[in-house]
Amino acid sequence: MERAIRFYKNAKHEWYADIPEWGGDIADLQMVEGADELLNWIAIAGDECKLLMADAPIKNAEILDLVYAREENLGGGGDYLLEKFRGEFKNHKLWLCHVTEFVFKQLPERIYFREIG
Repeated sequence: MERAIRFYKNAKHEWYADIPEWGGDIADLQMVEGADELLNWIAIAGDECKLLMADAPIKNAEILDLVYAREENLGGGGDYLLEKFRGEFKNHKLWLCHVTEFVFKQLPERIYFREIG
């Protein structure tokens, strides 16, 4: 499954995923616990970016590996590891909440992503 997702910063410089069909609380779409830092790297000084995300390999993709699936009482979703980013060793840990399961219909073992125009 592939999906293009726009991410944007609000006036408080907090990152959010733009998922129009999400029927839950907007707070669930906030990118926190390392995901916000990754978006800062991708967008550099910008306040939005668009990523092609997939649960199967895509060309020129960065890779997030699932290291721990969280129980619902811990926010659900999963803790992922970004070993390298743009060829540079990062070993960056981040959390993607239960919205990830909504988007992918599961919690992928690997998420492939790359920036698109």
